[in-house]
Amino acid sequence: MKRQIGFMMICLLTLLAASCNNSEKESTAEARSVDSIPLLVTQIQRCSRLYTTEYRIHKLVSCESNRQLSGLGLSFSLDVFGDRKIIIPIDATLKGYIDMSQVSTQNIDRQGDRISITLPDPEVMLTSTRIDHENIKEFVTGFRDDFSDKEMSSFEKQGRKAIIAEIPDLGIERTARENAVRILVPMIAQMGFREQNIIINFRRDYNPHDLIRRLE
Repeated sequence: MKRQIGFMMICLLTLLAASCNNSEKESTAEARSVDSIPLLVTQIQRCSRLYTTEYRIHKLVSCESNRQLSGLGLSFSLDVFGDRKIIIPIDATLKGYIDMSQVSTQNIDRQGDRISITLPDPEVMLTSTRIDHENIKEFVTGFRDDFSDKEMSSFEKQGRKAIIAEIPDLGIERTARENAVRILVPMIAQMGFREQNIIINFRRDYNPHDLIRRLE
């Protein structure tokens, strides 16, 4: 009888120990689940500005000066003999990126082995504009003057505005998002998540014209 009681006590202690071990494992797994989110945020923030796409634009700006003369504080129209036209090729570089430094734990939702991340809106930077001076086509006849450096600078600004106005039609924000997903999914998978359980979200009501407002 004593042996049976002793055997039962040993079995009970074994079950309690196993239960404690399982609880400790579950607690450890749960702690890892919680701790992995800040680690993931840190990894994403290290990307800072994640440049995901680059566009090189070649645009022709055509300008024709008017024949309005001014003097003594007055402006008046007068036909002047000759024409004055110019075609200026402008090269511009646009880069689309997502500012990963804005990502925080509030942008990440984890449900078990599934994880969902909402990324900031894509942005665009006009990194450079350059006049292709070698291929400028200038037409000046009669008594008209050549175009001045001041006028050339003004034409370049006009070309810059025209390029910015076309940004919503280029699809930069769509490409920036697609490339961000391609870069982030493998990074998150390295932390133990399956690719099919990784969801990357963006703001649904985003308007491509938001890119223009940031540049103007």
